[in-house]
Amino acid sequence: MIKLDNQLETINNYLQNQKWLDDNEKVESVEKPGDGNMNFTLRCKTSNNRTFIIKQSRDFVEKFPQVPAPEERVLREAEFYEIIKKNPDLSNRTPEILAVDEENNIILMEDLGESSDYTFLYQEGENLSEAELKEIMHFIADLHTHFTTETCSKIIYNNEMRKLNHEHIFKFPFMKDNGMNLDDVMPGLEAVKQDIISNDALQLALKHLGDLYLANGKHLLHGDYFLGSWLNTKSGLKIIDPEFCFFGPKEFEIGVCMAHLYLAQQPYPIIQKAMDFYKEKAPFDDVLMMKFMAVEMMRRILGLAQLPINQTLEERKALVERGVMMLTKY
Repeated sequence: MIKLDNQLETINNYLQNQKWLDDNEKVESVEKPGDGNMNFTLRCKTSNNRTFIIKQSRDFVEKFPQVPAPEERVLREAEFYEIIKKNPDLSNRTPEILAVDEENNIILMEDLGESSDYTFLYQEGENLSEAELKEIMHFIADLHTHFTTETCSKIIYNNEMRKLNHEHIFKFPFMKDNGMNLDDVMPGLEAVKQDIISNDALQLALKHLGDLYLANGKHLLHGDYFLGSWLNTKSGLKIIDPEFCFFGPKEFEIGVCMAHLYLAQQPYPIIQKAMDFYKEKAPFDDVLMMKFMAVEMMRRILGLAQLPINQTLEERKALVERGVMMLTKY
């Protein structure tokens, strides 16, 4: 297994051996294209005035090397892009795959250029425009509607990535002693967790939702549809990083999306409009969606995958308590 690094010699040797460079072309500079957590990713600029993205997945999370992860995950990402090529409206919103090296878990992708994701929305006073929101919601509505187990010849199960996500969404944040001291995130936050984790009804609800997530479902999901997977580029909205993709319940995807709009403190009319935009294309189970939304909000407050949110301790506590109510009372 080849392990890439950010040295020009390593990158050029690899690309030349793969015959992914033109004659006499070489990479002259590399840079990290964003703040992604999962994979080793570089933007390469060549002597032919060409740029592209090279991405390798390894058997750990790039940002958290102590966390094991399925090493073939970029191959699932490539499969997702291949499936949706049948729908130009969707494929035009995602980067093109230029080449795939299955042996070394490496993909070469179109460079979408200078861009920014939507994580700035976590900062106070930043709001999505209605036009952007419509595009974001219509993308997943079209994805879920057009790509199902009934219409696709290839089904992505992605079981190992689902197991990883299941651990960090439904289990790790709600363990009594998981080795993470939430007071290091914000003083007083550990007590918020300890106050809820002995709730048997909560643990039962988490088990039920987690089982639904792990079960094979009908609709193709992006799998990690949040602000960091949406890019604002010169050519408009683009959707990236579908490495958690699988066929499952669409309410999981919508719930994750809604959770992040709440965590980004978007005005209520925006959140309502988001659901309306989706329902213009397809229906969904509101109660199930809200339960998945609740879990996502709670795990982002109490789990390892923290966000740059600016809510106070009391506000975070209120969101957690609201999540418990959603999961146990409905």
